[in-house]
Amino acid sequence: MEDPTKPGANNSVWKVAALVTALGTNFAMCTIGGFYFGSWLDKLWLTNGVGIGLGVLAGIAVGIVSIAVLIRSVVRGK
Repeated sequence: MEDPTKPGANNSVWKVAALVTALGTNFAMCTIGGFYFGSWLDKLWLTNGVGIGLGVLAGIAVGIVSIAVLIRSVVRGK
């Protein structure tokens, strides 16, 4: 087992922390982006909340897909 205090050691704790942070940030940004996209759709369609609902749902879906892609790339080691 490697000494985690050695320079250049494989610090898996920091890698996991970075991955969790990236996953949460990625999901939040996709959802927020979906909200703003839906807000734009509401102004375009002159509706009240339908666009925001669709935008948030689309943002959540994109966030889930991007999280799956990120996890797959980490598991494969790329």
